[in-house]
Amino acid sequence: MEIIGEVKEIIYQNEINSYTVAEFETEQEEITIVGYLPFINVGDTLKLVGKIVTHQDYGEQFKVDTFEKLMPQTLGSLERYLANGSIKGVGPATAKKIVDTFKEETIHVLKFEPQKLSQIKGINEEKALTISETFIENWEVWQIVGYLEKFGIGIQNAKNVYKKLGSNAIEEIEANPYVLIDVANNVDFKKIDKMAIDIGLPYNNDKRIKSGIKYAIMCSNLNGHCAVLKENLITFCKELLGVTNEEIEENIIDLKVNNQIVIETRNKKNELENIIDEVNGKESNEQNWVYLTPYYKAEENIANRIRILQNSHNIKEIKNVKTELKKIEKNSDIELSEKQKEAIEAVNENNVCIITGGPGTGKTTIIKTIIELYKNDGKKPVLCAPTGRAAKRMTETTGEEAKTLHRLLEIGKMQEENKIASVEYDIAPLDADVVIVDEVSMVDLFLMNYLIKSLYQGTKLILVGDIDQLPSVGPGSILKDLIESQQVTTIVLNKIFRQAAKSKIILNAHRVNEGKKFLNKEEIENENLVNLNEDFFYINEANQEKILYNIISLCKDRLKNYGNYDFFKNIQVISPTKKGMLGTKELNKILQKNLNPENDLLAEKQIGDITYRENDRVMQIKNNYDIFWERYTPEYESGTGVFNGELGTIIKINEQEKILTIKFDDEKQADYMFQDLDQIEHAYSITVHKSQRK
Repeated sequence: MEIIGEVKEIIYQNEINSYTVAEFETEQEEITIVGYLPFINVGDTLKLVGKIVTHQDYGEQFKVDTFEKLMPQTLGSLERYLANGSIKGVGPATAKKIVDTFKEETIHVLKFEPQKLSQIKGINEEKALTISETFIENWEVWQIVGYLEKFGIGIQNAKNVYKKLGSNAIEEIEANPYVLIDVANNVDFKKIDKMAIDIGLPYNNDKRIKSGIKYAIMCSNLNGHCAVLKENLITFCKELLGVTNEEIEENIIDLKVNNQIVIETRNKKNELENIIDEVNGKESNEQNWVYLTPYYKAEENIANRIRILQNSHNIKEIKNVKTELKKIEKNSDIELSEKQKEAIEAVNENNVCIITGGPGTGKTTIIKTIIELYKNDGKKPVLCAPTGRAAKRMTETTGEEAKTLHRLLEIGKMQEENKIASVEYDIAPLDADVVIVDEVSMVDLFLMNYLIKSLYQGTKLILVGDIDQLPSVGPGSILKDLIESQQVTTIVLNKIFRQAAKSKIILNAHRVNEGKKFLNKEEIENENLVNLNEDFFYINEANQEKILYNIISLCKDRLKNYGNYDFFKNIQVISPTKKGMLGTKELNKILQKNLNPENDLLAEKQIGDITYRENDRVMQIKNNYDIFWERYTPEYESGTGVFNGELGTIIKINEQEKILTIKFDDEKQADYMFQDLDQIEHAYSITVHKSQRK
């Protein structure tokens, strides 16, 4: 059903998700409209598509599915539109003067002869131009919004497209749809490519080939890589675009000349690579790696700034560090190992230092000692980690507040282009003498770039992490690469401490890293491993149905009976894969059915083949810098931003307002529009990779 009319009054509008209840006047009647209507104001003329529904409390309403802004149809509606506050410099009085003066010519004057507006008292030529520019921009943005829908590009992208392409945006896109690759986020290259081919753009058009090359590099970036081998890039693009090697090579050169990509030539890392190339008839010892320019600049910034930090004067050095360490040991009843002392002294002697080791090797004790050491010397340590869970754990183990890197660096909505974070994002300097970053293996390229930019020369940077963990979900393998560069002082902890050695989890983790099997009963007896904690159980089972039965029974009652473990508070199922009977997708469905079954008292929302239900465990799976959240304990706090890997529970599903509310494990609550539920997924079971984001 389609209706056209004017917004007479806005009864309610959610500031976060733009869910709106408004009085709407058509030629036939006034009716209440409800739906998601961003950027809508009183006086707007709209074409609405939707259906009539009857609300049990509020009666008949028009539920909006889609809408389009139209030029005002009457002088009265035009005056109300100009007066609604959306036109810079125009209020009700000025709007009335403009419409009374120019009547049916008002829109023409606003668009094509704005200088005439200066005839009105209170409007000079500069203000007239501002009024005209705002009026034109508002309407052009909305024309672009409608046009971009066919590309699957949403409202928030429209302004970015307008800012970069200007008033001729639609004409430019029609002439070259591939321009959207450069100016909009989350664009489907294949959809754009089909549209370009349909309008007659040749297969070997240079614009098409350049966009295909950048898309190919982005695919690699999304898999965590900062660069791609040139020969692999050419092979991929040849299959994607159906063009020749020579045409791809020419456009790679052109992209390089125009500074959109960087090609770095490196020597091969090992002799095996040379042997393989010799067998394939290749003689060169060099490889060409292709970067999108922001990725290369981020790597370059990190390397250069670490070098600057390292070479800065060590102004935070504690001269009598050994004496101070003895005092700390005596006062805290801690006996540091020689390796731990070596790590602390290395931190004191260097502005940048890496401390790496597996679980139970004493990293936390080192961090606590460093904090006390520098606080006793009147210096300010700052603690941080890449995820909320890691920061919370750091706070609990050290007794000092630790923040996420996003919160510490005050990163709100970063300007991203096609999922490429801005290298030049303006970061405020940190007020810190010593910055300690835990779980560095999870830190990606751009986050490290922002951190390193925030440090004053002379600030100490301590990077702590386990090199054997999986690399970051985002691009880059920061900790591993820094250690392998051998340019940063690195202390490797490999001794398991006595208390940690009682844990089968820790012992087996180290055995796996050493290529050994889990401890068995005979080995425990032979190695005289007494009083081991029963915190690790290995169920040797190959049959998938039996494995599934074990998972369900463990989660439902066996673990609860064993140690009073509650699934929603203490248990996490982790799988190496998404697909298959034991992949996360199927496990989530089965575990939801068994642990949070359908219930008349629990609201739910069906999205495709997925049912979200109140009390479900969920995970945020992409960074959202805009989403508003509130936290009520220990005191009220609000902010924006929920990030990839954060876990929470659905506490409310409101079908009327189309909102789902999640309470995350750090107590913040956020509302999600139903249309934004692609940002979350069930977390009864998560992949190994996702587990490190917790």
